[in-house]
Amino acid sequence: MLKEIEEVLAFLSIPEKAAFFPKFFKTGKGEYGEGDLFLGVTVPDQRSVAKEYYAKISLEDLSRLLSSKYHEHRLTALFMLISKFEKTKDQSVKDEIVEFYLNHLQYVNNWDLVDSSCYKILGRYSFENRKEDLLRKLSASEEMWHKRIAVVGTMFYVKKGSFDLLKEFVTQNLKHPHDLMHKANGWLLREMGQKNEPELISYLNKYYKEMPRTCLRYAIEKLDEEIRQEYLKGRI
Repeated sequence: MLKEIEEVLAFLSIPEKAAFFPKFFKTGKGEYGEGDLFLGVTVPDQRSVAKEYYAKISLEDLSRLLSSKYHEHRLTALFMLISKFEKTKDQSVKDEIVEFYLNHLQYVNNWDLVDSSCYKILGRYSFENRKEDLLRKLSASEEMWHKRIAVVGTMFYVKKGSFDLLKEFVTQNLKHPHDLMHKANGWLLREMGQKNEPELISYLNKYYKEMPRTCLRYAIEKLDEEIRQEYLKGRI
């Protein structure tokens, strides 16, 4: 099964693109792990493979795909894990999938992988089972990707109209040294404002002067121009 998936992904790859990716990301561009190799398979192709195989493949084989040096193997494995989590009605199986996910976080080390998994697996699981401490533990980690998984996981809470956990994590990470963290914080604050603008305004009035520029820029992106300018002027 695992060999077949690898062969399908290799077949779908475009030689010119496969040759381009390692050269491009070796220079440090993009948000990928050091040493990643690329087949050049597009995300729609990966989703198609995941949809066909997720019900057949075991967690053991997913573990082998997740530890692969190829980015596409790891992303496809996570697509399949998401499908397994979303399709099962058995709570014990969901618990097993979440435990598996948490034990393989060392492979979830770039933005694509974070985006495609933590919201749909950890965010939903934490919200539906009232296990906010799972996300709090990740947020307290020294590993940046764990912190980002925690923050992005709160998107599920935001979609449900619950903002306290998001505000807690953003406040903790205002002085984080990495700009990618500020981007995630600002993006989620913006989504909070789409759900409840007075809630965002109240939070900004308290913290906007402490916010890194990237975080503030994303947070106020959807507000009226006049309000945005007031916040920007307050920073000058």
